[in-house]
Amino acid sequence: MIALIDYGAGNIQSVKNALDDLNVVYTVTNRESDILKCDKIIFPGVGEASFAIRKLHLLNLFTMLRITKKPLLGICLGMQLLTAKSKEGDVCCLSVLNTTTEMFEPSKVKVPHMGWNRVEVIKDSPLFDGIENNSYFYFAHSYYVPQNENTITVSDYGVRFSAAIAKDNFYGVQFHPEKSGPKGIQILKNFIEKC
Repeated sequence: MIALIDYGAGNIQSVKNALDDLNVVYTVTNRESDILKCDKIIFPGVGEASFAIRKLHLLNLFTMLRITKKPLLGICLGMQLLTAKSKEGDVCCLSVLNTTTEMFEPSKVKVPHMGWNRVEVIKDSPLFDGIENNSYFYFAHSYYVPQNENTITVSDYGVRFSAAIAKDNFYGVQFHPEKSGPKGIQILKNFIEKC
């Protein structure tokens, strides 16, 4: 079973729809006891980082998510919260990744970055099995995770940034797979079946 975490950081309906399309058994929860019964975790997020971190602390999920050994997929803000710190609200995050979430430079590019963008695979990962290199995915974000040692794909929006990461049992995608058509659905399927 998949735990789809609903911690008040954005609409999760589109992720639920994608999981329904895949005929996946999942539970929508914000309780640690429920998450511990599941095999894998999907950690979505839309909104502001410091608000999201406060919610994780209030729900007593912060430490559990940091130390879980279950495969976890962070989506959009969910991936950014895996970093050590976010410039959005100047908040300490889960510190799975030893990097800081940065903001796009408004003097160089239109912020937020919204729309379809090419994703280049730079490291093999089961998350991208069956996905053609330089495929397009749907992005909607103002902050980004810089390219780092755990980056598996990159995209370019005035700066090359992490479009996806993988470290041990933690995975993250900056784009929205649930809004990225068949290739996005394949990413979710790969996480569920191969990661």
